[in-house]
Amino acid sequence: MKLFLDTANLDQIRQARSWGVLSGCTTNPSLLAKEHADWELQMKEVCNEVPGPVSLETTETEADAMFEQGLKLASVADNAVVKVPMTPDGLGAGRRLVDRGIPVNVTLVFSSAQAILAAEIGATYVSPFLGRLDDIGSDGLALLSEICEIFQVQGYDTLVLAASLRHPVHVVEAAKMGADVATMPFEVFSKLVKHPLTDAGLTTFLDDWKKLQKELKKEGA
Repeated sequence: MKLFLDTANLDQIRQARSWGVLSGCTTNPSLLAKEHADWELQMKEVCNEVPGPVSLETTETEADAMFEQGLKLASVADNAVVKVPMTPDGLGAGRRLVDRGIPVNVTLVFSSAQAILAAEIGATYVSPFLGRLDDIGSDGLALLSEICEIFQVQGYDTLVLAASLRHPVHVVEAAKMGADVATMPFEVFSKLVKHPLTDAGLTTFLDDWKKLQKELKKEGA
C-alpha cells in the first residue's frame, strides 16, 4: 500500500519525503489556498516537491466547465492527477479526461455503488472517505472492505485510495483490507512512526552506550 499526504504544505511534504516513504499527495483548493494566496502557484510547487502523483481538484460543477478545468490542471505538471467529484457531471467530465489519457481521481465516494461507477469510467483512483462516514455513525472501514472485495472480484484496474483517515488504526486496517493507497494529514502520517516502547528502548540503548564509554575511558586512563 502506498502512503500519500493530504496536504499542500511544502514543509510537511519535504519532511515526509525525507523519511523515504512518501509516494504521492492529495490536495484540494482549500488546502492550497491555506498555504499561499496564489493557489495555482502553490499547485506547481507541490507537484515539484512530491515524488509521485498529486491530485488537484476541480472547482467547477458543470461537466463541460469541469472538463476544461481538468485539462488545465493536468497541464500543471507531469505528475498531476485531476480530482473530480462523484456526481453525474463529475463522472461525465472524468470519462472525457480519461479518454484523453489523463489520470483521474474520483473523490467524495461514500458507497460501493459510487465506487463501481468510478471504476467503470476508467478512473485511476477512487477515494472512499472513511472518517466522514464514521462522523455520522456509519462504518467507513466496512465500506472500504466491501469496495476492495468488489474490485478484486471484478478485476478493476482502478486503485482504491482510502481517504479521510483520522488515526493510525485507519491506516493499518486499510492496508489489511487491501487498499492500494492511504492518504492522510501530516498529523496522522507522523504518528505512524511513533511508539512509546521505541522511544523508551532507544533511551535505554543510548544510556547503556554512554555508560560503556565512561567505563572504557576509566580503564584506559
